[in-house]
Amino acid sequence: MKFISQLLFAFVLCLGTIATPALAGDTDPLFINLTSDETHRADMAIYFGEKQQERGHPLTIFLNDKAVLIGSKTNSRRFAEQQKALTQLMNKGASVLICTMCMKHYGVKEADLLPGIKVGGSDLTGEALFKDNTKSISW
Repeated sequence: MKFISQLLFAFVLCLGTIATPALAGDTDPLFINLTSDETHRADMAIYFGEKQQERGHPLTIFLNDKAVLIGSKTNSRRFAEQQKALTQLMNKGASVLICTMCMKHYGVKEADLLPGIKVGGSDLTGEALFKDNTKSISW
């Protein structure tokens, strides 16, 4: 009986070690990969990022795939709320990067980007994504 108790304890201990979730530190950076031009999904990503930035997490939002349309002033009518929110986040220190390949694919010109958006490349985007302790999420 004692052997079974010890075996069960060892099993639970191993299971706890394997299943331990990764925890975010108080100031771990957050990298949000936004791929959609759907306004509801964009709102969720931006709002989540805003709340995490308010908690002290440095924020990077990467406009990728169709989300590059959100970063273009030529789409200001369709994405007025999202562009206002992104501008406010950048004014509070967030970084907004945009995918250069996706810009070309969807016809977004650099001259049409909202002020403050940085055209990402493998170096700039990789630096934000792979910064120590960065957590990422995608919409």
